[in-house]
Amino acid sequence: MGAVTSFPTRLLEGYASFVNGALPRQQMRFRDLAEEGQKPETMIVACCDSRAAPEIIFDTIPGEVFVLRNVANLVPPYEPDGAYHSTSSALEFAVQALKVKNIVVMGHARCGGINAALNPLDKPLSPGDFIGKWMSLLRPAGKVVASYEHMTAAERNTALERISIRYSIENLRTFPCIKILEDKGRLNLHGAWFDIATGELWVMNPETGDFSRPTL
Repeated sequence: MGAVTSFPTRLLEGYASFVNGALPRQQMRFRDLAEEGQKPETMIVACCDSRAAPEIIFDTIPGEVFVLRNVANLVPPYEPDGAYHSTSSALEFAVQALKVKNIVVMGHARCGGINAALNPLDKPLSPGDFIGKWMSLLRPAGKVVASYEHMTAAERNTALERISIRYSIENLRTFPCIKILEDKGRLNLHGAWFDIATGELWVMNPETGDFSRPTL
């Protein structure tokens, strides 16, 4: 009994709400998904930040989007070196097995990972320095943006948040399966940026790299 009661109460309450609300309304959909499998058309690469959940932002239903979340929504370059690659394996599965038609890299305002790239800690959070090594993917761009003295700290954060989205999209194209499908017009790559404070979504122009608010 002790093990059960130690489970976070808020999650149990949320599950009870789900069982009594959303589950009955979508019971048939869950059964279909269980029997037929998932067939999402869009994959979203988002940040782990608890304030920027893609499923909520885009008001999706179960089975509609395939979501990968990591620190600062980064996509590393293609590197088949035999090591463990969580992000790359999720991309491989989404593209090769699920055959998604869209990949969206979605960054967000006030990203802690981006802030860490701009302001590296003197000491790592742990001996493994996993976040430090992960954010080193953005170190060159971070050094450039950090040197912009006429920008405020918030402006530098926003700039690197959006640069990182373009960077990740460039890295997506280093994956042969993604580049081939994009060239054939069977896969589209998109960038988006979400402002937590205002709820505004900004979408990247694929030709210029500029961000603007879409017309709804």
